[in-house]
Amino acid sequence: MSGSITAHHRRGRTRVIRPLAVTSLVLGLVVVAPQTSATATEPGAAPETAALLEAGRVHLQNRADLVTASADTARVAHVQVAMTAPMAAGLQQEAVALSERGDLLESVNGGYRAAEVSVTPEHVYVNGDQAVVDLIEDTKLYFPTVVAGEPEYEEYSLPHTLTYTRNSASGSWLLSKDVPKVDPNGPAPTTQFAEPAPVPFKEPPFKPNPAEQGPNPPEPPQPEPPKGVPPASAAGGPASGTDPKVSAGGGAPAPMSAAASYNYTAMANYADRYWRNHNGSYRTYSSDCTNFISQAMRAGGWGTTSGSASSRADNRKWFYGSFSWTTSYTWAGAENWWWFASRHSGRTYMLNSPWSLGMADVLQADWDRNDVVDHTMIVTAVGGSERYLTYRSNSTHNRKLSSLLASNPHAWFYPHRT
Repeated sequence: MSGSITAHHRRGRTRVIRPLAVTSLVLGLVVVAPQTSATATEPGAAPETAALLEAGRVHLQNRADLVTASADTARVAHVQVAMTAPMAAGLQQEAVALSERGDLLESVNGGYRAAEVSVTPEHVYVNGDQAVVDLIEDTKLYFPTVVAGEPEYEEYSLPHTLTYTRNSASGSWLLSKDVPKVDPNGPAPTTQFAEPAPVPFKEPPFKPNPAEQGPNPPEPPQPEPPKGVPPASAAGGPASGTDPKVSAGGGAPAPMSAAASYNYTAMANYADRYWRNHNGSYRTYSSDCTNFISQAMRAGGWGTTSGSASSRADNRKWFYGSFSWTTSYTWAGAENWWWFASRHSGRTYMLNSPWSLGMADVLQADWDRNDVVDHTMIVTAVGGSERYLTYRSNSTHNRKLSSLLASNPHAWFYPHRT
């Protein structure tokens, strides 16, 4: 690559985005050709493993730095990871996009002042001139200012598979591929670009009549529940603070009624504890967001209904069994959960705006506006001017509502009072 530098202007400052190094990995990260190569099914030698992991951490740290206010100096100060020319060219384009995302979030809520990345190895395999590293990225994105009682940072956990190719001339490893395992059903981490594609605007609808969900077992006639409000948009701002669940400081939330005295603190605490490492008492799903929220609701006092394999598709049922086929669709399906929670059980009701959310309330999203809910999140912290969301798929803790709305301007959001 050439030695030219590209300037990107950010809020009156000039951000320097340097070309990513292709042929050198400095500060002791170069890995010389080993005396022996591990097989494809055996972990690589310890020195190689450490160097490959550190190269992966530096690569991910460099990405995270680009969305922070420290990005102007970070690219100059940080180690450059050796990589193949195609990999470097792709990352150069992403560097500009990450910088622009940092600008957007800085204009919305101050963005992030710094990033801290750590990695946990899962598998490191070396086979001749190729190495494959499976690792978990854990990143903290620090907020520029912290109000007492509010989170200091947003954090996420994301699996990656990194592939390295050995430079035949020098014997050093070149990063050739980074495959982050991003679940498209949930919002991608701030440093990734797997958000659902924007769709043309159309008027948000009311949710359809429950009868349109398809055949359900017959039940006694009952009054039709009132229609909910249309899906919320990204417009609007923080609530006025008149609601007991969203009062200044996010004080102790009041139950919906005397018959529904749920423990909202227990719900939020459960999410805080298990957002990254799942509770072994439950199975996980490939898209795990609603399974996670159901667990949190249960921890706060939601009781399961009766049910069996034959009734698991009934959206009036909500139960967990030892097997997926003895667990209701409403337990782990976002759309099904919506129907159970807000229509058939009456345990939630729809709010006019996401900014009315309080502690342990639930926010659901329809990314492509096809009238099918895709994702489910829970509020784990409330401030005077911000709400913080936690979810699995993709595992994220205390993401600001304002950041989520700004990053997904075309989505429909369904805010539930729990």
